[in-house]
Parts: sequence; structure tokens; C-alpha cells
Amino acid sequence: MTKIAKIIATCFGIGYFPVAPGTFTSFAVVLLYKFFLYKLEWPYFLLIVLILFFSGVMMSTRVAAELKSKDPRIIVVDEAFGQLIILFNMNPSWFNVLLAFLLFRFFDIIKPYPIKKVEDFPRGWGIMMDDIVAAVFGGILINVYLLLR
Repeated sequence: MTKIAKIIATCFGIGYFPVAPGTFTSFAVVLLYKFFLYKLEWPYFLLIVLILFFSGVMMSTRVAAELKSKDPRIIVVDEAFGQLIILFNMNPSWFNVLLAFLLFRFFDIIKPYPIKKVEDFPRGWGIMMDDIVAAVFGGILINVYLLLR
């Protein structure tokens, strides 16, 4: 089970990328969305997101425990999940997906309140939850912008 946990938690090894693995993972998800995932009907997209969330909680908990670290750098399933949240049902134009990418990464890296606070949740819940809040913050901003544009 440890190998499966590492495969999922590192998004098939992207987490081992030597520079900015979280950003690299988010960008890989943006490309997947831009070219493939946007075509899914929303219930199927939501199913993928839910499966990714719960498997991410379980597998990141295992990997973090094995590495004896609260949120190891190699765990990037949370970035994949958060990026999918902000992209949910979005028009896949380059402008939209790149703006969603930048906003998500901004909030995930800067971690204003309450994003930093939810990292304190236990085990994999904390690893995943901060990315939910970062995606919600970014999603609110991008949707307000797109409505006003």
C-alpha cells in the first residue's frame, strides 16, 4: 500500500520534481483541463474531484507519517485537487485557465488567513484543506472578475 500511497500523493511522481513541484503539478492539471477535462459533464468532473480529495487525504496521511513530516514537499495531490476546484466548470480559454492557475498558486503560496489556519487540521486533512480554501479564494476572485468584465 505504501507504493500506491506514494504514487497518488506525488501525482505519479511529479512531487519528486526538484524545483517547485506544487507549481509544476498545478500547471500539469491546467493543461489536462485545457485539453481534456473541460469536456467532462459536471457530475463526472465532480466525481473525479471527490475521489481525488478522499484518496488524497488517505494517501497523504500515510506518506506524511512514513516520512515523519507534517506536509512533505513531495506530496502534491493537494495542489492537483485545489487546481481542479478552481477550474470547475470554467471556460477553457487560455486566459481563464492561466488566471485560475496564477490565483490558485498565489493563495496557496501566500496563505492568508484562514488558509494558514486550516493547515492545522490533523494529518492529510490539513494537507488537503488549505488547498480547498486557496481554491475558493481564487475562485471567488476569478468569477467576480469574469462577471464584471
